[in-house]
Amino acid sequence: MRVITALFGPVNAIEQAQALADAGASGVFTFEGPHDVFTPLVLASTVGGLDIMTNVAIAFPRNPIHLAHQANDLQLLSKGRFALGLGTQVRTQVEKRFGAAFDRPVARMTEMVEALRAIFHAWQSGERLDFRGEFYRHTLMTPTFRPGANPYGPPPIYVGALGPRLTRATAEHADGLLVMPFGSKRFLHEATMPAVREGLAAAGRPEDGFAVIPEIIVSVGGDHSAARRLLGFYGSTPAYRPVLEVHGWGDLQPELNALSKQGRWQEMGRLIDDDVLHTIAACGTAGEVAAHIKDRVDGISDQVCLYQPGPIAPETLAEVVDAL
Repeated sequence: MRVITALFGPVNAIEQAQALADAGASGVFTFEGPHDVFTPLVLASTVGGLDIMTNVAIAFPRNPIHLAHQANDLQLLSKGRFALGLGTQVRTQVEKRFGAAFDRPVARMTEMVEALRAIFHAWQSGERLDFRGEFYRHTLMTPTFRPGANPYGPPPIYVGALGPRLTRATAEHADGLLVMPFGSKRFLHEATMPAVREGLAAAGRPEDGFAVIPEIIVSVGGDHSAARRLLGFYGSTPAYRPVLEVHGWGDLQPELNALSKQGRWQEMGRLIDDDVLHTIAACGTAGEVAAHIKDRVDGISDQVCLYQPGPIAPETLAEVVDAL
């Protein structure tokens, strides 16, 4: 089992990444939070043998050319160990926080992946860049701005998805799926994987050539209050209601959403009871966390992203990796 874990922020990123690698992590990922998603990976790329990934960079506020240059540079710095993970986020965040457009997100993300592929191909082959889509148009790439062929090839493009339409589109067009951390074994097997197989079949692609990387929220120890608050935050978002509904907890989502609109963030975690907590998050001792992970991803993937409310101590990570 390959374990990829979170890298929190740019401060001491090299030391953080090295400690996580020494504890047994195969890779580190960054997320779009209080810090830039790319900067820590520039530093972590210096840690030999460690894979690096954005998980995820929010796609729509960015232009494919910007993303392509950032991804190409990280692929160079890491010597071929970078993966570009993209996500849509939700309409409210994209429109109100980023001030960007969110119309037709599945079609827009699909075209984003196609545009990136066209740009990478032009750089690798030296051919003219001529991409003309509905959302993106790239028809100029003069020698001044062309980085040339990357000796490690273009990085893989992964997309984070939860809904069936985006999951199918990801399987049809991207290199891999980042399974959202707010999930469960039942949702993964009954909702996510059927959509993946539909997308692969539509594209005539084999399953073994497509990466499925489950992300699982973990809380090692006896205090899971931070995990409850994190689940409360995720559960308040309408996009995540399908996960709750497969377990008969759909009514919890609007209740959490109402509290979020009142700014009552601390109270939201109290609505996450033990059943919800232990179904969605892997909690307990290192052995119990590992058992939850193995049970959820069995037959699906041999790699997993550990998503935790805060930085995990290297010695704790080592225990989880050993148990896995």
